[in-house]
Amino acid sequence: MPITLKVNGATRSVDVPPDMPLLWVLRDELDLKGTKFGCGANRCGACTVHVNGVAQRTCTLPVSRAAGAEITTIEGLNPAGAHAVQQAWEELDVPQCGYCQAGQMMAAASLLAKTPKPTDADIDTALNTNLCRCATYIRIRAAVHRAAEIKAGGAAMGASGAAKSTKRNEED
Repeated sequence: MPITLKVNGATRSVDVPPDMPLLWVLRDELDLKGTKFGCGANRCGACTVHVNGVAQRTCTLPVSRAAGAEITTIEGLNPAGAHAVQQAWEELDVPQCGYCQAGQMMAAASLLAKTPKPTDADIDTALNTNLCRCATYIRIRAAVHRAAEIKAGGAAMGASGAAKSTKRNEED
């Protein structure tokens, strides 16, 4: 029997085993490749998406448990790249290899939705189980602080250093 999901605002039906991890449904069935496989054991955070607005690991989450939920992947965070987290990551040139960054960004967006002005301790607690092979943790923390500033109305800077529009979206 097909399982119905709402992914990035669109209702999708998949005919997969109910115990298939949501990660593989997103990547292989729905062709959303931004969410990454890292460990397969719910430990590294590369597979993080939002399920009903909460950061969740998808490598061990059975798709049947996500049926009917609102799922947001990195592709749906803001397709135009206008989410404060996306802007801050670009502005501060956070990624090195980039493999973990989708999960880092989804965890950061979830944190900022609950805690608009996080402290270093808030950021460390919220993201401490999202692993980064390249150890860009200092840039990640700085980008979360910068995203908080952008969400509060601070102008985002483009890669060239020029101010970019920060029209906030309802998803922010």
